[in-house]
Amino acid sequence: MKLFNTKTNRLENFKSIEENKVSMYVCGPTVYNHAHIGNARPIVVFDTLKKLLEAVGYEVTYVSNYTDIDDKIIDKAISENSSELEVANQYISAYEEVRALYHASNPDMMPRVTQTMPQIIEFIDQLVKQNAAYEIEGNVYFDVNSVKGYGNLSHQNIEELKVGSRIEENEEKKSPLDFVIWKKTDQGISWDSPWSKGRPGWHTECVVMIHDEFKRQTIDIHGGGQDLKFPHHENENAQNCALHNESLANYWMHNAMVDIDNQKMSKSLGNVVWAKDFVFELGSNVARWLLIQNHYRQNISITEEVISQSQKEIERLESALKAASLECQLQEVNDDTQDEALFKRYLEALSDDLNTPNAIMVLFEGVKELNQLLRQKDKDIHILKRVFNSVHEMAYILGIEFDLELTQELLDQVRAWQQAKVDKDFDLADKLREQLIAQGVL
Repeated sequence: MKLFNTKTNRLENFKSIEENKVSMYVCGPTVYNHAHIGNARPIVVFDTLKKLLEAVGYEVTYVSNYTDIDDKIIDKAISENSSELEVANQYISAYEEVRALYHASNPDMMPRVTQTMPQIIEFIDQLVKQNAAYEIEGNVYFDVNSVKGYGNLSHQNIEELKVGSRIEENEEKKSPLDFVIWKKTDQGISWDSPWSKGRPGWHTECVVMIHDEFKRQTIDIHGGGQDLKFPHHENENAQNCALHNESLANYWMHNAMVDIDNQKMSKSLGNVVWAKDFVFELGSNVARWLLIQNHYRQNISITEEVISQSQKEIERLESALKAASLECQLQEVNDDTQDEALFKRYLEALSDDLNTPNAIMVLFEGVKELNQLLRQKDKDIHILKRVFNSVHEMAYILGIEFDLELTQELLDQVRAWQQAKVDKDFDLADKLREQLIAQGVL
């Protein structure tokens, strides 16, 4: 398997730290609002990666966090006359509903910042004792000059950043690039610490949750949107390097953005599309398909034309799988094997840096083969079942799911319809066919 590593800026052969095991962390949301379709993209991308890793034999431990305390959450709580906890819980529930709507399984662990506070304070204290951080008037800042190669992860020119930056928070900071890891504040919920009553900085929270959940200083894969490369991921990694002298992750992966009609989503343009509404309008399969049909490192522009094409592709896939599944169920074929050559080509395509466009091409080769087999009068039902199994599994890895299992009652109705056609009882055949279509069988 090959993955594009943001840190080295090249495609690399993937090698996990532990044989046959993968540790993967993806930055989760700050829960102060509903998720839009741009927020749904990393959900879909890294769920697909997890399914692929499992398909090729890895045991994956997947962690994604919730930032459940932040200035925006506090502002929301004030505006709604509620507590930060109530706001966070409301939008965590909404986010998990979005996950389910996009056919993404929950990560193995979903830590919250507020439940990790003692570990965060201890981590900051260690940075201060290592002279990688310093306190000014109750605020604690990370010293970017305490680590070599700051900026290498996101490929930033640090001198240019220094020239272009302003010291807004405190003019006594050692460097304009030093960032707050503990913020003194009495607004909203706060915690006691050796420096002041306050809250941690965003960049520190993720590092600590990685350490806390994985019980190690370096994991295999760290993912997120490309907007997190700098400063968030750069600053996460810098803190880990300062304390442990090693990178926080061996592979850094970033998905590109989603826009609407070639325009960036923004409140001012009024073109923000909420992830849940997108599913309610188009269905889970089409919504997910729109977010995986492009390579994850390419931007997606959602247009009416793209939506229409996606709907046709999902209909084509569903039609072939339904027809093949029905045929196999009617003939009571029990065969769990796959068309190994077809499925191997699919995994090879997807294992090339999660190349979903190439994998989808192989998927539709399988759809074409299914349709050809279905048209044959003297078809080999076992070959049909093996190709069906392969295409069904390919769709599952991409997160496309159909309800294909029929009850005995429905199978009996199909058999009655087929018999009516043989008996040339066309009125009964038409009536049964309409009933089967209404029930989604045909």
